[in-house]
Amino acid sequence: MNACSAMCSGMATDSAVRPLTYFDRPGGTKTRGEVVLTDDVQRLLNANCVVALAVSGGKDSQAMAIAASRHLDRIGHTGPRVLIHADLGSVEWKDSLPCCERLAMHLGLELITVRRPAGGLMERWQGRWENNVKRYRELSCVKLILPWSTPSMRFCTSELKVDVITRALKKRFPGQQILNVSGIRRQESTARSRMPISSLEKKLTRKGLEGYTWNAIIEFQLEQVFGTIDDAGLALHEAYTRYKSSRVSCRYCIMGSIADLNASVACEDNHAAYVDVVTLEADSTFAFQGNRWLADVAPHLLSDDLRRRVARAKEAAIERQRAEEQVSKHLLYTKGWPTTMPTRAEAELLARVRREVAAAVGLDVADYVTADSVVERYAQLMDLQRVKLQAVR
Repeated sequence: MNACSAMCSGMATDSAVRPLTYFDRPGGTKTRGEVVLTDDVQRLLNANCVVALAVSGGKDSQAMAIAASRHLDRIGHTGPRVLIHADLGSVEWKDSLPCCERLAMHLGLELITVRRPAGGLMERWQGRWENNVKRYRELSCVKLILPWSTPSMRFCTSELKVDVITRALKKRFPGQQILNVSGIRRQESTARSRMPISSLEKKLTRKGLEGYTWNAIIEFQLEQVFGTIDDAGLALHEAYTRYKSSRVSCRYCIMGSIADLNASVACEDNHAAYVDVVTLEADSTFAFQGNRWLADVAPHLLSDDLRRRVARAKEAAIERQRAEEQVSKHLLYTKGWPTTMPTRAEAELLARVRREVAAAVGLDVADYVTADSVVERYAQLMDLQRVKLQAVR
């Protein structure tokens, strides 16, 4: 599902390429765009299904909500219609929710704001790191796992947006078919250029009821996005107009360009979140974006102590990587389980690597730091896996 994913699903941009900003918007006559449909979407709309317009505060979801509402009015849709926004907590730009509220007021629609009960994205990253350290201590993973979401592992979208939104919609509209509308556009990236206009959404599909995701403005060009918003007389998020960001996502997105990261740190409201993210970089020894440390974007915002901790974390990251590179691929786990028993020499290597990583990162790892204990742990895990597989059969 792509609910509200316009916030956090763009592709990272190389630092040598400056992405387009609000100030690069096309000139000339602004043309508003029209939604595109499929037979499935038309069928649900004809049945006056629930229409949930997923909005983030960004330009694409703003244009989508305007264009989709205009279409629904034109065809006489009388089913429930709402805006829905997934609030990610402290990582959200201050103007994101107000922007959604202004949009809701303009359209005359209710805005549903949903949040992950266990906390926002920053809490999810922090909790993930604590859990990954625990797993490493228990040798439930061979290599230390980073705290961040990544382009290929976007739990920031799946857990904090998709899951929360779909649960809220099913609870709010029991017994009704639901059409979730997204602001995804083909022009945004190669991956998005291949996406369908609509698709069955399993998390909204219940017994006897269908749920679909509708990428209503997937064919829009940038000038149509701006034209649709201009035509409605609405203001854009301040990230575009004041700070010259090319997109609205988290204050600091794991796929954000260096230009957008710089735009974010230019906003004083975003400084506390910056320190929080950099603190986790220092604690974990994992850079926020692969090899790009967020700490390097605005080091002047950091305390002397935190700058020293980051410098040490960078050194520790090199030591950690150098140690873990010695581990052969066949010794790694598949879906959380070992697939082969290590030889005596391999167990000695694993034990030494664990000691080196623990020392570099500053972890208290007392177990499985000898060859014998590593062999015992692999055997224990392989036995547990066999028991689980037998139980399934």
